Amino acid sequence: MSPIRAIIWAVAGLLGWELAMRLYPQAVLISSPLGIARHIAENASLLARATWETSTNAAWGFLWGNLAAVILGSVIAVVPRSARALSALALLVFCIPLIASGPILRVLFGPGVGPQIALGALAVYYTTLLAFLVGVRAVSQNWTDLMQIYGRGTVSTFLRIRARASLPYLFVGLQISAPAAFLGAMIGEFTGAERGLGVLTLRALRGLDTDATWALACLAALIAMSAYALLGWLGDRLVGYRPVLLLSAPSTAAPRSIWIRLLELGLITGLVLVLWQVSMDGAGLNRFFAKRPGDVWAFLMDPQNRATIQTALVETLAFAAPGYIAGLALGAGLAAALMLAPGLSRATMPVAVALRAVPIITTAPLLVLAFGRGLVGTMVVVAVMIFFPTFVACQQGLRQTPGQIVDLFKSYEAGRWHLLRAAQLPAMLPAFFASARMAVPAALLAVTTVEWLATGKGIGLLMAMTASTSDYNMLWSCVAVLAVVAVTAYGAVAAVERSVLRIYASEQVT
Repeated sequence: MSPIRAIIWAVAGLLGWELAMRLYPQAVLISSPLGIARHIAENASLLARATWETSTNAAWGFLWGNLAAVILGSVIAVVPRSARALSALALLVFCIPLIASGPILRVLFGPGVGPQIALGALAVYYTTLLAFLVGVRAVSQNWTDLMQIYGRGTVSTFLRIRARASLPYLFVGLQISAPAAFLGAMIGEFTGAERGLGVLTLRALRGLDTDATWALACLAALIAMSAYALLGWLGDRLVGYRPVLLLSAPSTAAPRSIWIRLLELGLITGLVLVLWQVSMDGAGLNRFFAKRPGDVWAFLMDPQNRATIQTALVETLAFAAPGYIAGLALGAGLAAALMLAPGLSRATMPVAVALRAVPIITTAPLLVLAFGRGLVGTMVVVAVMIFFPTFVACQQGLRQTPGQIVDLFKSYEAGRWHLLRAAQLPAMLPAFFASARMAVPAALLAVTTVEWLATGKGIGLLMAMTASTSDYNMLWSCVAVLAVVAVTAYGAVAAVERSVLRIYASEQVT
């Protein structure tokens, strides 16, 4: 779409939005474009300072998170034996919802911008790591064989071949992760910061100031979309090539016995506990707020404590699961529908990008007020959170259908529905399941955020209450339980993925 046409469509959308609000003034949960513009004009100085604060913290988090991802990915590429342990550690950290780790980081870092930057880094590193690893592995075997013939080692092969080959994938990973850095910085401001868009968002939500909430959501979305577009432009200029597939099916190259898997799981669990203990002791952190594995274990051995966490966790999972399934179904269904009606793709993509760019913490309370504090409201928030990544991944998967197969169907004059059902949907399965794995932590982040801010239920509320009452044993235990649940759910989705792909798309399992 040309820039002029995009501007025309944007202006038309704003006029339609304003007209709708004039026709339905009783829609108190939705502000008009003029109301949003009026609020921004009246508070321009305050919003400018808050935007600068949040953007600066997000930029530092983006820098440190992506730097950590590149270093970690480089170690995995140079020392392949470390891949399983390092990948498991990276996944474990990624599976801890940001809203859960935020209060702990606030306690550890104290006042200041440390939690905002740390959460911004945690929000971006795993996406970039996955894209970077796909890139360093997307190298022709002929090139690596040639390096071996000339006696080059693993490090030399990485620097001369793999690192260069990973650049297109790295830029796409940076582009995708940019909005997440802004989200992480805003969540960090929720935990007790004094300045920033997150602080203003919290004030607007508590005061039920709809114009302010929508203005902050629009500003955050605009910045996130600008960062997304800027990194995409830089990638096109510096690299000139965009890979079509970033998510892939898990490797099944080396089947292992159940005992080997259990041994690996035990070793990785032990490594995590040792790192946890050593990091707390090494930093000399006070045991009152910096709990060790032994403290959490002793706390969870109390039946009453376990019952409290179990009750809250059941509430959370009962609301997260329907939203997770609905988000996946909506994303995959829309991607498939656009293959049947490709003319609608141009009109649908901007809406999907906007939904992704708006930070969930600004819209969650409004969505809950609009759809209720029960199952439907929470399900809508979770579904919105994971819809866009699933939609984009499934679109990429559908486009991976081999051209020869498409040509064969066309030669027999097969219709679009027949082509979609028999060829394109099986081709989409690896991308769909990869996005389903990535959506597990996102779903937990969405549901705990809603519980924290709006519904007053579940483990999200329990963490908010324990953080405000300095019950750090309960807070650390909730975070540990959520991490275990997320990793377990991630592993369950991966197991289902392998079983399904072996039957319906075995040729696409790498």
